[in-house]
Amino acid sequence: MSRLPKSVVGDAVTSTESWETLEALVSVGNRMAGQAGEADGAQVIVDAFKRGGAREVEIDEFEIPGWWRGSSSLAVGDETLTADHEAIALPGTPSGEATGEFVDVGYGLAEDFEERDLDGKVVMASSETPDDHGRWIHRMEKYASAADAGAVGFVFRNHVEGCLPPTGEVGYHNRPGPIPAIGVSAEIGARLLREHDRGDEERGDEATVTVDCRNELTNSRNVETVVGPDTEEEVLVTAHVDAHDISEGANDNGAGSALVAEIGRLLRQVELDTRVRLVTFGSEEIGLYGAYHWAEAHDLESVKCVINIDGAGNSRNIGVGTNGFTELGGTFEEVTDGMRVPLSTHEGISPHGDQWAFVQEGVPSVMAYSRSEGSGRGWGHTHADTLDKLDIRDLRALALVLSNVVVAVAESEREIPHKSREEIREEIDEGYVEELKTGGRWPYDE
Repeated sequence: MSRLPKSVVGDAVTSTESWETLEALVSVGNRMAGQAGEADGAQVIVDAFKRGGAREVEIDEFEIPGWWRGSSSLAVGDETLTADHEAIALPGTPSGEATGEFVDVGYGLAEDFEERDLDGKVVMASSETPDDHGRWIHRMEKYASAADAGAVGFVFRNHVEGCLPPTGEVGYHNRPGPIPAIGVSAEIGARLLREHDRGDEERGDEATVTVDCRNELTNSRNVETVVGPDTEEEVLVTAHVDAHDISEGANDNGAGSALVAEIGRLLRQVELDTRVRLVTFGSEEIGLYGAYHWAEAHDLESVKCVINIDGAGNSRNIGVGTNGFTELGGTFEEVTDGMRVPLSTHEGISPHGDQWAFVQEGVPSVMAYSRSEGSGRGWGHTHADTLDKLDIRDLRALALVLSNVVVAVAESEREIPHKSREEIREEIDEGYVEELKTGGRWPYDE
C-alpha cells in the first residue's frame, strides 16, 4: 500500500527526471571535494531542485582541507608500477617517498598488526573484512594502525577483481596523514603478495612508495531546498554530491543525490504534515565536512529525523542502517511491508556516512542504501563506478519506496524520539570508538 496518490505513483514509475539528473552529474566528470567539478555537481542539483518546483533553493559554501592528485608509483624488487590502473594515491596522503621492507598484513585487523614487526616497513593490507569479524574495518583504521606500528608507507589492495586500484580518504580530520599511501588492484596485490612478501620466514623485498600531491585549503558547498508546510519541526533527506576524482561517481553517490532531488519533486505533489528539507552535502568522501557544517550551524532539536541516502542505485533491494533508532527503523519496516518489498536492516551504530554527524548528537538518523551481491564497496571508489552499472528502473523503485518512507516519518502523530549524547556514546562499538579517535573524529569528552 502506497501513501502517495495514484497519480504520483504513476509519475514516479514513469519519470525520467532522476536518470537525467544522474546523467548530468556523471557528465561533470571529477567531482572531488573542493574542486571545480564538485561546484558543477552542486549546480546540477540546484537545477534539478528548481525543475521539481521546490522553494528556498540555497547554496552554502564552507572551507575544507582540499587534496589534489599528482603522480604516484610503487617500486618493489625489480618492478615499478606507475600507471593509474596499477597504483593511485589515497586522498589525505602526504607527498613524499618512503622505502622499506615489503610486508603484507592480510585483512589488516588489529591482531594482524600486532603479530609482526612493522617498524620501518612498507605495509600492504586488503580492502576486505572477514564476514565473521563483527564490524567492517575502514581503510583509514588500517592505515592508522600501520603508521602507529611504525610503517613508513601503506599499500591498500582491492579485494574486488577487475584490475581496479581503490581510492579513498586516509587523512580524515588529521590531514595530511603521517605516511605516503597508495591503492593497488586485487590482481596487482595478488602478484605482489606472491612474488615479494616472504612472510615470517625471511626478509621481504625492498619497496618504495612515491606520492606527489597537494594538501591545501579550499571551499566546498551544500545545496538545500524545502517542500511541505512551514512547520518548526522538519525531516531531513540527504545525500552527498562529491565523488572521488578517478571515476564518474555514479553509484557513490550520484544516484543518491539524484534520488534526493526526485523525492523532493514527488513530495511537492503530496500534502505533508511536516516540512521536509532536502540537502546534498559536499565533502563526504574526505571526512563528512558538509554534514558536520550543516549540523553545527542549525538547531538539531528542530530536526525530527534524518534519512541519508548513500550507495543506493545498484539494485532496487533496499537496505537501512538504523543506528539503533528503533522507531525510525520500524517505520521503514512498516512502509516496506505495506508495499510488499523486501528490506534488509542493520541496527548497529556506524560512523561511516553523513548521517553520523547527526547520530553523534542523538538525532534519529539512518542510512538508506541498495543491497547487492559481494563484499564491501564493489565498484565504488574505483574507475568502474560508472553509469552503465545502474538502471533507471531501480532508481524509480527506490524513489517510490523512499518517498513513502518520508511521508510516513513526516506524519504529525508519529513520534521518533531523540537520544542523548551519552546514550549514543554508550551504544558505539568499542572498535569504532578507536577508529573515531584515530581519525580525529571522536566527538565526546572523556
